[in-house]
Amino acid sequence: MKIIYVFIFLLSFSLTAQNWETDWKVATQKSKKNNQKLILVFSGSDWCIPCIKLEKEIWEEESFKAYAVENYVMLRADFPKRKKNALSIEKQKHNDKLAERFNAAGYFPLVVIISPEEKVLGQLGYEKSTPEKYIELINAF
Repeated sequence: MKIIYVFIFLLSFSLTAQNWETDWKVATQKSKKNNQKLILVFSGSDWCIPCIKLEKEIWEEESFKAYAVENYVMLRADFPKRKKNALSIEKQKHNDKLAERFNAAGYFPLVVIISPEEKVLGQLGYEKSTPEKYIELINAF
């Protein structure tokens, strides 16, 4: 019986887990296939205070994760500074290319909303907000 409860718990957790893509090609293919907006997030996960707040206040909240899994493809382009969090050379080059195309000014955090046709619909940054209000901002584009 305990095994069944553990299985149900893990299944419910997996249904609302944030599924971050890290590859542009995979993310755009999913966006097109599912006709979902692509949410590209430029983050400095280990140094950018507004990025960390956005992570905790929006991305990690269950209400956002539940909505996002059904409505968005989430793509993270992280730019950590600490050696222990360093990306592989290949992943760093990938993120640099995304930054050249979508974040030339180098803003952090930057949330770029992209259509399934790869058209930029709008941009957001960190705002002290609820997940529901942030979803409204995203969907306004």
